[in-house]
Amino acid sequence: MFALTNVMRDYPWGSATAIAELLGRDPSGGPEAELWMGAHPDSPSLADTPDGSVALDALIAAHPGAMLGSDAMAAFGARLPFMAKLLAAGQALSLQVHPTLEQARERFADEEAAGVARDAPDRNYRDDNHKPEMLFPLSNFEALCGFRPCAEAAELFRAVAEAIAATGADVPELLKQLSMTLNSRMAAPMVIRSAFETLIGGGEAARELVELSAAALARQGAQNGDTAGGLNPPLRTVVELAKQYPGDPGVLISLLLNRVSLTPGQAIYLPAGLIHAYLSGLGVEVMASSDNVLRGGLTGKHVDVPELLATVDFNSSDVPFVPTRTTGLGQQVWEPPFAEFALQRVELLPDGEPVPLVQNGPLLVLAVSGAVLLDSPRGDMVLPRGGSVFVPAAENPVMVHPHVAAAGQASVVFAVTVAG
Repeated sequence: MFALTNVMRDYPWGSATAIAELLGRDPSGGPEAELWMGAHPDSPSLADTPDGSVALDALIAAHPGAMLGSDAMAAFGARLPFMAKLLAAGQALSLQVHPTLEQARERFADEEAAGVARDAPDRNYRDDNHKPEMLFPLSNFEALCGFRPCAEAAELFRAVAEAIAATGADVPELLKQLSMTLNSRMAAPMVIRSAFETLIGGGEAARELVELSAAALARQGAQNGDTAGGLNPPLRTVVELAKQYPGDPGVLISLLLNRVSLTPGQAIYLPAGLIHAYLSGLGVEVMASSDNVLRGGLTGKHVDVPELLATVDFNSSDVPFVPTRTTGLGQQVWEPPFAEFALQRVELLPDGEPVPLVQNGPLLVLAVSGAVLLDSPRGDMVLPRGGSVFVPAAENPVMVHPHVAAAGQASVVFAVTVAG
């Protein structure tokens, strides 16, 4: 097994303290948004080997059979099929969606053939893989996830119109158009798509509507004692997002989406086409090894509207929760409907019995509290709080033992492996 040094991404939306507090170290002084763990070529972890630090993607490429195992190689080729992140949102991330595998392969090849630099700001596809995801909250976590039913969205936009009218201002034509669309008799996906296109393509009229709506809703909320406290969560979200992204059409697009408040351990999964945005909180994010993101608002980055519209699934959907499976061996396991990964959590008391890790090929392991001893037939390694390791497929089984360095505390580790 190989101890890892991972890459921190300092995106502006990141929390300055959440990841540092979780891992028991001092903050860097800037935003710490995502800690990447894996072998994605854009930011591979560094593996500690007898020959020094080696990028994990290079280590796997040199020994793919031993590192990945025959089953994973047959299914996904000679690359680690998953990656994991610690994600800490101090403010909202972009409204976004991820492509299917077929779409990613085709569009990546198109951009390569066109000579678009992989780090170009207007590049959509930075690799040829899809990016199904799962989020496991470590704190209370706020998100937008999938489209709500048309009737609910219509009611929310009606409330916006009433708030504007209460200020004495005229209700803008764009808002009247949205209300008519949401109350029309078209098929629901067509209704949602039309409303979405109206906002994202609304230009200056949409920007003005965002500002007018947020101000009117803040005024209404203030009547109950603060700037947004008197509003229901979706309307309060408009006020909050408008402060972070003034004039951005994604502020009002949020009213088309399910607003979800997650508690620690309440995992959700995000398939291709499901539009979403993380608003605040700390969590473990697991995904296929890809960085392909199509943005749809709440961002200053490139938004390719035609490609976005070709990718989004405009059907209404419930929030896709992932059930917890508790084994008889001490693991909690979350298995979204994706072949690339499953997540497990193991908690050990100081005097507890060792617990085996579920291992369907390679493993990424992260300790978030206490300290543990990882034991395999090829050796052992102490994993302190904040430590992470890559375990090759050839190194199994792996047992997790409590360690004296935990100083009497319970120890918690997360591990990612290929879905069983």
